[in-house]
Amino acid sequence: MNIYEVKVYKDLQTWRRKVLKRSNAFKRLSKKTQTKFNGMIPDRVHRVITEGIKGMVKTTLVGSNITTRKHQYNGMSLEERDQLLRQKLSNYRKTAAAEGASTGAGGILLGLADFPLLLSVKMKFLFDAAAVYGYDTNHYEERLFILHVFQLAFSDDQHRRETFHIIENWEDHKERLKDMDWQVFQQEYRDYIDLVKMLQLVPGLGAIVGAYANYNLLDHLGETAMNAYRLRLLQEKPRDY
Repeated sequence: MNIYEVKVYKDLQTWRRKVLKRSNAFKRLSKKTQTKFNGMIPDRVHRVITEGIKGMVKTTLVGSNITTRKHQYNGMSLEERDQLLRQKLSNYRKTAAAEGASTGAGGILLGLADFPLLLSVKMKFLFDAAAVYGYDTNHYEERLFILHVFQLAFSDDQHRRETFHIIENWEDHKERLKDMDWQVFQQEYRDYIDLVKMLQLVPGLGAIVGAYANYNLLDHLGETAMNAYRLRLLQEKPRDY
C-alpha cells in the first residue's frame, strides 16, 4: 500500500464504525412507526408497490448501463479515482438539487414525479461510480453490487448491517446471490425518504425542502458508494505492510 491507500484504509475503519452504529432515538422511533403502518397495508398492495418499484429500478438499470462509458479509467491510481468521483458527485448533487427544487415548487403532482426522477439520478451516479473504480456493469454481478450499495445507503439499522456484511465479503456472497429481495428493497427505501418527501409536498416549502433533501441524499449515496468501492479495491490488492 502507498501512503494514500493507508490513509483510505484508516478512513474505511471509521466509515465501518459509522455504518454499524445504532441510529439515534428519533430515527428508531420513526422506523417503528413506519413498520407498524406498513403492517396495516394489505399484502396485495405491497405486491403491487414492489412490482412497480422493481420495474422502475430495472428499467433505470438498463438505461444507466447503456449510457455509462466503460473501460476509460484503466491505469488510474486509487487517489485519482477518488478525485474523479468527487468531481462527478458534485455535478450529480447539483442536478438532484435542481430537480428537487423544480418538482417541489410544482405542487403535489410534480412532487410525486420527483420519486422516479431522483431514483434515475441515483442509479446513473452508481453506474458512473462503478466505471470510475474499474468495474464493468455489463456483468450481472456488478449491477447486483450496485443495488446492494443503494440498499446500504437507504436502510434501517438491521438491514444496513446485513447489507454491509454482504458488501464487505462480496467475493464470498456474489455467487450465491441471484436477485434482490425486492419487497425489502422498496420498503426500506420508501421508509428512509418518506418523511422528507412528504415535506416536499407542502406548499411553500416544497422547492426548498426538495433541493436540500435531494442534495443531501446524493451526498450520502456518494459517500457510501465511494467507500464501498474503495473497500473492494483494497481487499483485492495484496497488502505489503
